[in-house]
Amino acid sequence: MRTAHATAPRTPDHLEAPDPPHSRTASRAPDTPPRTAPPALPDHPPHADTGPTRKATTLRNTERTEPRVRREPEGAHPAPAVRRRYFSPAADAIGSQLDLELTGRHVVHALAPGFCDAASVYLLQRWLVEEEARMAADPPQIEARRLALRIGADAAEDWEHLLPVGEVLVFPRETPYARAVASGQTQLLDGVDDHTAERLLKTGPDHMGVDALVRSASFLIVPLRLRGTAVGFIACTRGPDREPFARVEAVAVESLGSRAGVALDNARRYERERRTALAIRRSLLPDTGQSFEGCRVAHGYRPAGQDTVIGGDWYDVLPRAGRRLGMIVGDAMGHGPESAVAMIQLRTAVRTLAALDIGPSELLHRLDAVAGDTPGAPFATCMYAEWDADLNLCTFVGAGHPPPLIRGPGGPARRVSLVTPGLPLGLGTGRYEPTVLPLSEPSLVLLYSDGLVESRTQDIDQGITRLARDLDAGTEEAPEPDGPDALPSLCRQLLAGSGADDVSDDRTLLLAELTPGGR
Repeated sequence: MRTAHATAPRTPDHLEAPDPPHSRTASRAPDTPPRTAPPALPDHPPHADTGPTRKATTLRNTERTEPRVRREPEGAHPAPAVRRRYFSPAADAIGSQLDLELTGRHVVHALAPGFCDAASVYLLQRWLVEEEARMAADPPQIEARRLALRIGADAAEDWEHLLPVGEVLVFPRETPYARAVASGQTQLLDGVDDHTAERLLKTGPDHMGVDALVRSASFLIVPLRLRGTAVGFIACTRGPDREPFARVEAVAVESLGSRAGVALDNARRYERERRTALAIRRSLLPDTGQSFEGCRVAHGYRPAGQDTVIGGDWYDVLPRAGRRLGMIVGDAMGHGPESAVAMIQLRTAVRTLAALDIGPSELLHRLDAVAGDTPGAPFATCMYAEWDADLNLCTFVGAGHPPPLIRGPGGPARRVSLVTPGLPLGLGTGRYEPTVLPLSEPSLVLLYSDGLVESRTQDIDQGITRLARDLDAGTEEAPEPDGPDALPSLCRQLLAGSGADDVSDDRTLLLAELTPGGR
């Protein structure tokens, strides 16, 4: 029976490892039937008497009580030879993607079923929600979310109804999970603790797999440490037909956990930044499928590349006094955070100016002055259109932007011939002349950014011609041209026809259906 004592964990470079766990000979008698279900993993609350008292070993940090030995820096990769000896090839994939759940799955697939029978990864809830206040040295309980789970060769879906990924669990102070997190030290037990056994039995009292988990004969809990603080833990179990975890194996899992902790932190930070950018983008964009008197509006946007969430393009729909409706598409230079900041300021300025009783030309003239005093905004371009439902007039004013397209009931789509294309914003020398079109029949008006029509393989004139053809084709092929999803669907089709997602510029469009007389 194991007694508690301290030992200095060595780095994988110093391991004199036994044969891989999966190659060991089982210790049961030859006539003992094979197990029908894999053994245990960490899962939860106080147990009635489930068997003999469990003995535990705490593998302590060397800095506290023992001479210093060479330790692998936190976050360093365990030697590839060591990873191959103990873990599956999934260990090499840890950190290859900035995705929390995928990284967790890589960890458990590296461990189970070769190294252990069951493996799971838990992350502290307070760390995931980014509570920066430090946790007490010995908290009464911890809350952790199950990030990943693998039991034998079963798929996670096979256990989803019993042990769902994403579930948040409470672990009291006396559990080995809480001890591992509070002390930062690995816990090695000769079976699952009472808390885990009782929770498992309540979860699936008649489930053969749960029964096998409860009968686990060796239980290993390794804290995930990041910059000196535990942010979660890895739990591994082995059944009675396998040799118990050795200390050298625990050290190997610690090394794997160090690497996983860094990868999980990178994924968490990336997801936080992405959520922030998405929240900003959602707050800036108008609702799609809007309807106004004599006008329906839809729009679409794709940022440059596959990893960019928000860039310098913007569009807006601006109700104005006297049954007028302003529509604008703009493009600040670039497509990173700096251009996004400039875009936000220009969009805010346009909204403020639209509330004033001024005409389209004066609105662009004042926006030009604002852009001149806004860092990153000079040389931004835009196209402003204003629909007057009383006069059945559509007025266009451009500032160095591609010309809009207009399509009558019978087609074809054509470019609007502007009186002057105007100079980009922020130069202070531009004259913004209006182009006024009277409309007597329902018409489609399309505003767009240059990313939709210009690329390395085609010039802007070819792109505009192609976009006009796509607009004609999409309009003629629409199954329900008057349906509520007709315009949003056409926007999606036009964006899809603009090329792959890894282009070098944002793509934006705003599509309006203008109906003279408000019909």
